[in-house]
Amino acid sequence: MDNRINETFKKLSSQGSSAFVAYLCAGDPNFEKSLAAMTALDRAGADIIEVGIPFSDPLADGIVNQMAAARALNAGMDTHRTLELVKKFRSSSSTPIVIFTYLNPIYNYGFEKFHHDASSSGVDGILILDLPPDEQVLNEELCKSEGLLAIRLIAPTTPNERVAEIAKTAEGFIYYVSREGVTGQQTSLSNELDSQVENLKELIDLPIVVGFGISTPEQAFEVAKIADGVVVGSAIVDFIDQNKESENLHGNLEDFVKPLIEASKVK
Repeated sequence: MDNRINETFKKLSSQGSSAFVAYLCAGDPNFEKSLAAMTALDRAGADIIEVGIPFSDPLADGIVNQMAAARALNAGMDTHRTLELVKKFRSSSSTPIVIFTYLNPIYNYGFEKFHHDASSSGVDGILILDLPPDEQVLNEELCKSEGLLAIRLIAPTTPNERVAEIAKTAEGFIYYVSREGVTGQQTSLSNELDSQVENLKELIDLPIVVGFGISTPEQAFEVAKIADGVVVGSAIVDFIDQNKESENLHGNLEDFVKPLIEASKVK
């Protein structure tokens, strides 16, 4: 059986549709509500769910995601519990899951053991923010994939030569960072996004998914017209924070993301 991520992009491509990729931090604000949030995203129609492992030093994240990680850690969430969360979600859903993480948590867990356990739990891909692919291949231990697709990041500042190198080991899709800086909601998209994505498509055969700062249906619509997928993260994390005390968090979240998902389906 092919990886669920690959199958999803094949299906969407045949439909002429972009993927909606939703991000949340595992265990924010606690295990049960995080599971409810994943289920709500799934029910709303998310094509792929990125699950962030909470980490105490998330350098690539803005304040919204930093605070989510802090809430999750304070609630007792860790790498092991993150995989338990995925496993519980997987018992009722086949939606692809990508683990979004820094190297430290999974290195401490045991790199090969993490990949084995993650695969067994139902994870489909992994994006390690601070492990350059050319450094990874220098250490045999860090090349154990256990069938998880290696998702790679590319930034606006990445030169074409570097893009080509990164693409050699990329799988599933490319996560294109739409702007410099850290994660967080933005009021507008980069004026150069169209040309940047077109350039990537000439260099890479994999689907190009755009994230970092997309927070409105209008922005999702604009990105979906040029890319193969749209990532919404901080807006979802912030909504979870604002509604974390609500008994209807899952219902409210589902209503919140539906317009974003619908906007991302228009090519």
